[in-house]
Amino acid sequence: MLDASGVLLRLASAVAIGLLIGAERERRKGDGPNRSPAGIRTFAMASLVGATSVLLGSDWLLAASVFGVAALSTVAYWRSHLEDPGLTSEIALVLTVLLGGLALRDPRLAAGLAVAVAVLLAGRERIHHFVRGIMSAEELDDALIFAAVVFVILPLVPDSYLGPFNAINPRIIWKIVILMLSISVAGYLAIRVVGPRIGLPIAGLASGFVSSAATISAMGTRASLDPAVLRPAVAGAVLSTVATIAQLAVVLAATSLPTLRALTLPLIAAGIASLVYASFFTLRTLASNSPENVLRGRAFSLRTAVAFAAIIAFMLIVAAGADAWLGNRGVLAAATLAGFADAHAAAVSVASLVASTRIRVDDAIVPILAGFTTNTLMKAVLAFASGSRRFALQVIPGLILVLLTLWLAAIYGGHLFV
Repeated sequence: MLDASGVLLRLASAVAIGLLIGAERERRKGDGPNRSPAGIRTFAMASLVGATSVLLGSDWLLAASVFGVAALSTVAYWRSHLEDPGLTSEIALVLTVLLGGLALRDPRLAAGLAVAVAVLLAGRERIHHFVRGIMSAEELDDALIFAAVVFVILPLVPDSYLGPFNAINPRIIWKIVILMLSISVAGYLAIRVVGPRIGLPIAGLASGFVSSAATISAMGTRASLDPAVLRPAVAGAVLSTVATIAQLAVVLAATSLPTLRALTLPLIAAGIASLVYASFFTLRTLASNSPENVLRGRAFSLRTAVAFAAIIAFMLIVAAGADAWLGNRGVLAAATLAGFADAHAAAVSVASLVASTRIRVDDAIVPILAGFTTNTLMKAVLAFASGSRRFALQVIPGLILVLLTLWLAAIYGGHLFV
């Protein structure tokens, strides 16, 4: 039971909640006969009604108070809907009653929700401008899809090992998909915030989070069509490898932290090597005019993410089967083949075996590096196939430098041949 001072403080919190929300509504109330019927005093009293209902100890009384305020709000809306068809004030008034009641039970939660409501009400113009003027239809669709992937599908995905050899944990697979989408969204937002001035290097880095191989191919095509952008295209292509390394670290962290710790030095060394190589081209192009065609449209590809999940699931089964039949040699072969399709899928497959204690951390290093190697070889092939000879001859040395740095750091870091 609360003492008198505790009750008074919570009643004061309820009044403050009503004043906070009501102050914002008062500014939009208007003047004259068409003004809104609810202002700062009405909202403060509504919050106090909810608090008093809870103070009297009756949930039915609180329900009746909410119903009564909702009925009055309905009448007010019916009288003014031709001038203002919105329902924001009416809904806010009913919510204020509930927040006033909540203030008697959990004042901190009620205060936090009240601030959130006030921010939403005060940011009307900014929110409308953002949704209507800044976001495209494709970006809004992506935002809704991303919300569904995280808040609707993830809670429904089972968290247990299933399938052949008990190799697949659907929850882990779906978390990897969410991470891939999140990183893609972050890269896309970076382009939107920075704008076209920085050009292809930033675009290449951001696109590399979606697919470094696809980015190298696209940069090669751009360079072959317009030789004037050869240097920034090379910088963007090599920077996409930085994205690959960063993304690899993220997915390993989500799958197996011991595996990530064992590969920290090689990944850092490879990332620095790619940054140094790309900086040579990036610094020479930052002052130049950026290309007109800047990435805009979809923030991510759900189809690509789902296909990635399918590759991971398949490779998990293959790796688990190879481990059961051939031991560590089977895991190495599976990861090497998977690298031709995606370095992350190979790494996640092997790291998942570590997480499920099927193999040791030391036995996972070489397969993951082998998958990265075959993936890098595939990028070199794409550089030759999609771009000009000059483009390929400038990109491939950077890929070789990254690959050599990765293996040397692994060897001298004590993870191999010990």
